[in-house]
Amino acid sequence: MENESQGQGSVVTETPVVPVAPVVTDTPKTEVTPGLKFDQKDIDENKYVAALSYIWLLFLVPLLAKKESPFAQFHAKQGMVLCIASIILSFIPFFGWLANIALFVVVIIALIKTLSGQAWEIPLVKDAVKKINL
Repeated sequence: MENESQGQGSVVTETPVVPVAPVVTDTPKTEVTPGLKFDQKDIDENKYVAALSYIWLLFLVPLLAKKESPFAQFHAKQGMVLCIASIILSFIPFFGWLANIALFVVVIIALIKTLSGQAWEIPLVKDAVKKINL
C-alpha cells in the first residue's frame, strides 16, 4: 500500500507480513488404517522389507531384522499367519487347494497395499495377529 504524507511528498510502502509455518520436530503419525497409526518415516524406510512378509517364508526377514519397526512387524505377523494357513490348507484336497487360490489373491492385494504404504488388516487374519506377541 502506498501512502503519501501530507506536506512532504514522500512515498511510504508497507511490506506484506508472511506467516511462518511452525517447525515440527517429531514425525507425525499417519493413520493408514482406522485405528492403526505408524510414523510416515517408518513406512517410507521399511515398506519394501515389509512387503517381503507376504512372500511365504520370507516373513521371517522383517520379523527378525526389523524388530524396531512397528510397520514391518505388523506385516510380518500377518504374513506369518497367512503362511501357516497356506501350509495347513495344502494338506486338504480340493477345498484346501481352492482356499489357497483365494489366499494367493489376498497376498497379492496385501503386497500392493504394503508397497503403497498402507497397513491393511486382513479380515480373517487380524484377530490371530493381535494374539501374536513376539
